[in-house]
Amino acid sequence: MKIPVLLLLGICFSCTVGYGQTAIEKLNVDGSGVLDFASGTTKGIILPAVEILPATPANGTFLYDKNAQMVKMYSNGVWINLSDEGNNSAVLPYSGAAAGTQTVIGDTSTAVDGVLVLEATDKALVLPKVASPHLNVPSPYPGMICYDTDAKALAVYDGLVWSYWK
Repeated sequence: MKIPVLLLLGICFSCTVGYGQTAIEKLNVDGSGVLDFASGTTKGIILPAVEILPATPANGTFLYDKNAQMVKMYSNGVWINLSDEGNNSAVLPYSGAAAGTQTVIGDTSTAVDGVLVLEATDKALVLPKVASPHLNVPSPYPGMICYDTDAKALAVYDGLVWSYWK
């Protein structure tokens, strides 16, 4: 009786690896998302808060720059500010040792340096969808990012205010 259970687990694992899609707080991924969040949430993605910008970032790298107190994105050799100067007094200090590991979703490996890397040629990140995050997120954290379903815009929090990008 143990063989069918192991076979079933193997099939489930191979299906997960084959599709490389992950749903957060829901059962299924909608469409072509490699990482997809439940609708109607009041939560967002918290970007890594760094003191030193990566030396060789990949295009599309998002982070919270603790020195500039801004949310930034790397594109074509330039860091683009996605927020004004904020306030990082709420950013918790990290006291652990660097593990030197990363999580890759969508593929088995990557050449990109990052803590969480979504690697896919035919899928995208689907941000958490939050209606009016400036009203509905009770305690936003510096570096939070989500999609505002009311404004139909990317929303980023810098520790003081929300900034919106269409």
